[in-house]
Amino acid sequence: MLLENVIPPIPSELIMPLAGFAVARGDMEMGWVIVSGTVGSVLGGLVWYYIGKFLGLNRICNLADRYGKWLGISSKEVLGTQKWFSQRGGYWAIGLGRLVPGVRTYISVPAGVTSMPLGNFLLYSTLGSVVWITLLTLAGFWLGESYDRVSAVLGPLSKLVIALIVAGLVGRLLYQWWQRSRPST
Repeated sequence: MLLENVIPPIPSELIMPLAGFAVARGDMEMGWVIVSGTVGSVLGGLVWYYIGKFLGLNRICNLADRYGKWLGISSKEVLGTQKWFSQRGGYWAIGLGRLVPGVRTYISVPAGVTSMPLGNFLLYSTLGSVVWITLLTLAGFWLGESYDRVSAVLGPLSKLVIALIVAGLVGRLLYQWWQRSRPST
């Protein structure tokens, strides 16, 4: 789970149900699977939290201005996110963001940039992670011998979510390009 958060292409959607399947077979214990998965997930999020904290708002804005066109993000959006996190605390965004593929990794960056108190970050990151890890582990456990059916469903589902995120980013890039290429009035 640590690697899934540090290197996003490693999907928890396949790893944790497999661990749940191992629990159903008696090879592992449910409590330890959930605890170790949660700890790994939170530690991975902590890496991104400290990246955000180390880089800071100005560097992230500079990176967004420099490379954001490829990622579909501008310094204006970075500032808007920072403002939102600062005004609202962003705590629930951290917890809920840990449940969303593709978001769970990077939701930690704004928390670091805004210097969210580490204790609050760890609390909400842990809450979101334990829910996600528990659901995935239980899915593998309940489906037991049908695990191959789980991976057959979750594999394409994960790819669909990633494809939708990529399509959204491409659409956004095309829209931004179209906006810039229009003559100003």
